[in-house]
Amino acid sequence: MNADFGAPKELAGGLQQRRALYQPRLPPCLQVNLCGPQGPTVRAEYGDATTTIDPSCAHVVAQAFPNTYGQPLVSFVGPADAEAAAVEERAPIRSTSGHPICMRRTGSPSPGGHNVVWGLHDAIKAYNPKSVLYGFVGGTEGLFSNKTLEITDDVLASYKNQGGFDLLGRSIDQIRTTKQVNYAMTTCRSLNLDGLVIIGGVTSNSDAAQLAETLIQNNCQTKVVGVPVSLNGDLKNQFVETTVGFDTVCKVNSQLVSNVCLDAISAGKYYYFVRLMGRKASHVAFECALQSHPNMLILGEEVALSKLTLMEIINKICDGVQARAELGKYHGVLLIPEGLIESIPEMYALIQEINILHNNNVPVAEMPSQLSPWAAALFQFLPPFIRRELLLHQESDNSAQLSQIDTEQLLAHLVETEMIKRTKEGRYKGRKFSSVCHFFGYQARGSIPSNFDCDYAYALGRISLHMIAAGLTGYMATVANLKDPVDKWRCAAAPLTAMMSVKRHLRGPGAIPIGRPSIHPSPIDLKGKAYELLREKASSFLLDDFYRTPGGIQFEGPGSDAKPITLTIENQDYMGDIEILKECLSKVRTIVKPGCSREILKAAISSMLSVTDVLTVMSHPLNAELPLYHFK
Repeated sequence: MNADFGAPKELAGGLQQRRALYQPRLPPCLQVNLCGPQGPTVRAEYGDATTTIDPSCAHVVAQAFPNTYGQPLVSFVGPADAEAAAVEERAPIRSTSGHPICMRRTGSPSPGGHNVVWGLHDAIKAYNPKSVLYGFVGGTEGLFSNKTLEITDDVLASYKNQGGFDLLGRSIDQIRTTKQVNYAMTTCRSLNLDGLVIIGGVTSNSDAAQLAETLIQNNCQTKVVGVPVSLNGDLKNQFVETTVGFDTVCKVNSQLVSNVCLDAISAGKYYYFVRLMGRKASHVAFECALQSHPNMLILGEEVALSKLTLMEIINKICDGVQARAELGKYHGVLLIPEGLIESIPEMYALIQEINILHNNNVPVAEMPSQLSPWAAALFQFLPPFIRRELLLHQESDNSAQLSQIDTEQLLAHLVETEMIKRTKEGRYKGRKFSSVCHFFGYQARGSIPSNFDCDYAYALGRISLHMIAAGLTGYMATVANLKDPVDKWRCAAAPLTAMMSVKRHLRGPGAIPIGRPSIHPSPIDLKGKAYELLREKASSFLLDDFYRTPGGIQFEGPGSDAKPITLTIENQDYMGDIEILKECLSKVRTIVKPGCSREILKAAISSMLSVTDVLTVMSHPLNAELPLYHFK
């Protein structure tokens, strides 16, 4: 464990020093004094009980989480009278901020993570100056071994608005086994903690939900709450519009991609194959494509939905290369997500066979000989470097090391082979195909966070305190209306179980839930407005070199408040829509009362039956096949 975690450090650069002075903006409900003569001036309003994101899994989640399932939504609002008042004497709150309880995905440093700790610290001290905030050094390793660091103003001074997560560090452990849960519970009890704040993505927050349930079952007073922090942007659902760090990572990567685009058109002779971090979902690649306008983008979600084989993808890329050659263009830029290789049906099946061999402790050298005949044939077809990478030891969650599989080089190799074949057959008469490959995986993780990520993370940290003060456990801090200015943001807490589902083998009414309830990575919505925009621009991107240069992150002046394009395009005010629905239902109750006319009653019944029929059908959506590209 690094002994320097939490140590004050000198901010050497002028930009670092200037960023440390930035004071994050807060939504109105968080700007008031935390306590008044009648108690906390930030009030928690309880809404209706929740179900799961997939209603067909509700009974499974309810059985696994009997104490935390069905909890209500909670909104945080300012007081009716917001005048400042003297702070009453309150019992100290002892709370801990852990960095992501992590595996390979959520454990990665994410820009803005430090501001969650900062916001939580400021809120705790405003609530009661005697309260104490600890950080577990080294992530779950520190939680299990009770290695803590007290977070103070002096400690935070050199980490405010800074990148990385070197304040507390990270580890790759998860809280899954009985032994791990007992370690965590022992630490919570020994420190007499009122709250444990877990910062991370889908896996970390799934673990938070399980830990909250277990602590209740064992009469442990510690409240467990989660904060959505993940550079991959895949913790996205009806309550979470985006995650802390996603905006910064996409801005940095978009600048790199745009630089590559300009280099491509300047040289005029290379195709750049760029793989972007993002794990199984393609959110980072999607957002970067909208910001930089590369010639081609392959989304894992499209490939999985259309069940495109490896060679079908290669042929589509080659068709694009050939279409550009007919216009005299022998350069281009192709973006792919790192999880693409698992979206290709035959590659996914091969990876699953290899994972089974790993789980059975088969030596790596013997694995090729123990593959099924079709998997062995595919394995031998692949270039040697891909074979080696596919056999690498698994991640902590028993999945393939996607960041170590050079999918961009595989595609470039196969495209070159296909273009040579087409040349020999006389189908392609242009110049020789040449490629350059890049993987932008770690360059953006430690970047200084954007204003948006600084504000968002700081607000979530402060919300976490209000959740603990309200006695909530098994919840996630959320902010709605993120596409709007900060003064329009709405702060809330959503039950973690409401975000859970169970993986299925098949979609549709007859599908059977398989496995344990978890918060799963959210794929790109192929029916959303952002994807619709991309498809409208696809032909222009492919043929017209419509490259866009977003430049570096701006902290002041024009562009400093820019947000992810995918966030601003989609209408994601789920909490606002819930309020509209409640108003409509209230009007129905007001009009349709005992004693109303028979005509009104019949009209109400007819309308409600139609609504319930539509909602029943919509709860089992059928997916349509979508092509990868459309060429004119």
